Amino acid sequence: MIMNINTFLGIAGAALGSCGMVSALFTMRAVRASRTRCESVESGLAALRRELELVASISAETGRRVKRIEQEYSCVSDRVDQVELRGAAPSFDQAIDYARRGAESGKLTQQFGLSRGEADLVTRLHGRKKSA
Repeated sequence: MIMNINTFLGIAGAALGSCGMVSALFTMRAVRASRTRCESVESGLAALRRELELVASISAETGRRVKRIEQEYSCVSDRVDQVELRGAAPSFDQAIDYARRGAESGKLTQQFGLSRGEADLVTRLHGRKKSA
């Protein structure tokens, strides 16, 4: 059989057409995969937005709480200043020594002029540990 130019061109055209079809199929698969990835990224982005909104609301609530705590405990600084002004440092040092030796908070209150809360705190922090 003799191949003439028309036969050759027909075979080449069919081969090119087949290559084009295969190429189109691979391109369609790639487009589908890209769409799937894009949808996944969009879904992740929506979840991230929700999380960010949650973090922002938690942050705002935390800010309000910190502000409230600062307002409630602003007098603590004044109280510390008063304690420092009365020259209580030696009294606390001596009270700590007595607590380490086993003195009760009542004795610390009487002997060093500490408030009941201060004496209890010194006793708890520095007093002898009671065995069970």
